Amino acid sequence: MNIIVDAMGGDKAPGEVIQGCIDAVREYDISLTLVGEEDVIRDELKRRNAPEGRFTVVHASEVIHADDAPVAAIRGKKDSSMVKGFELLKQNPGAVFVSAGNTGALMAGALLIVGRIKGIDRPALAPMIPTLKRGTLLIDAGANAECKPKNLVQFAVMGSIYMERVMGYKNPTVGLVNIGQEESKGNELTKEAYKLLKAEKSINFIGNVEPRDMLEGVADVLVCDGFVGNVILKLTEGVALGIFQMLKEELTKNAVTKMGAMLLKPAFKRLKSRMDYAEHGGAPLLGVKGGVIKAHGSSDARAIKNAIRQAMLFIQNNVLETITDYVRSSEEV
Repeated sequence: MNIIVDAMGGDKAPGEVIQGCIDAVREYDISLTLVGEEDVIRDELKRRNAPEGRFTVVHASEVIHADDAPVAAIRGKKDSSMVKGFELLKQNPGAVFVSAGNTGALMAGALLIVGRIKGIDRPALAPMIPTLKRGTLLIDAGANAECKPKNLVQFAVMGSIYMERVMGYKNPTVGLVNIGQEESKGNELTKEAYKLLKAEKSINFIGNVEPRDMLEGVADVLVCDGFVGNVILKLTEGVALGIFQMLKEELTKNAVTKMGAMLLKPAFKRLKSRMDYAEHGGAPLLGVKGGVIKAHGSSDARAIKNAIRQAMLFIQNNVLETITDYVRSSEEV
């Protein structure tokens, strides 16, 4: 099992990233390849009493930062930890690359260095969003602002494969994000995509899903173009943060509300855990010739460990091969 980690990517790198890697090695009994400034990585491993013989370190002298222009950074910082990580992935497509670094650069690097699976027109970013049930995969969440109807079908298939193989959802349901439930609703993209999704036999398509119903968990996979998906993702994050802030203000107004807050603290803690991105670790970038897991930019050690767990499941359940086989069989029909 070959898992490559960008040790320098993310707001809390390298410390929290490396701690997450150490925790993953101990819990999952695996070995990892860390890419980044070698002296810094080895010092962190030593300081944190990392298990010996479990880490391969590949030196990279540069770092792609959050404010770097994505394509320019990939082309200009050839010795960065992200570029080096993608080069390792290209050499071994059966591996998975995990990074909490610049999202735009990650998508650009995946396309420019690793490349798309033949037959997949657009790779897609697919994070999990919390719902009242068991969580839903949102695809695409920002990789493609403009899409064609067939792109949404490919997103649906890739998302279904991922949810079944990695997340353990049996025969996952697929919904198309739209402004109404009726088949006739939406713009030209969603109307045509609806017809194609309805005809696609490899997925369990249940029709249109309105945004107000998303958090009820009515579908296991929600399909949309990257513009809509990114708006959904950022809106839900903002609403969640806003609600928690309003609750905090209301519950700390006076002595009575503070007493009530103390009694409700365990429930709020459980709710926060359900909505915490660290529980899932990261979002897969599906459709490239290798496994790519994008961890949140502010990932701590727990989030990195869970992103590595996702990478393990990606490999163990042959996600890349399954998507590739689907595309190959579709072209033969």
